[in-house]
Amino acid sequence: MKNDLKERCARIEECYEFMLAYAAQGLRTEPGGGSGSQVRTFLMSADKALDGLADVFTNIVKADRITPSAPYDNFIAVLARDASDARAAIGLALAQTSISSQLIDNLNASIHLRALLTDLFLIDEIVRPEAATGTNV
Repeated sequence: MKNDLKERCARIEECYEFMLAYAAQGLRTEPGGGSGSQVRTFLMSADKALDGLADVFTNIVKADRITPSAPYDNFIAVLARDASDARAAIGLALAQTSISSQLIDNLNASIHLRALLTDLFLIDEIVRPEAATGTNV
């Protein structure tokens, strides 16, 4: 389960890093005519990684029998909302016939995506092996 979480986080972070570079290119239209472009591939990968992300973290907390569970349960609710909001923003970008650099720049700046990335950084600090002390995962 922790490997699944780590892989999902890596795909989301890779997408964000690609989007930073894509935004800097100043493209008015999407290279390659759209449907099979690299930016779409990264966005679809991130969207897939976000699907069920909170459930994966929930399963880790349950499997490790973390107590007290309330702080984790509360955070998981936030993670679920942030993942859902980020997926909505990514879905909107994917719905466009052409994805410009400006659109991706705006997506990068979206509070929804930034909140999600902050959640991932927090989770990473909690689940990394050297952080596992006391009640940590």
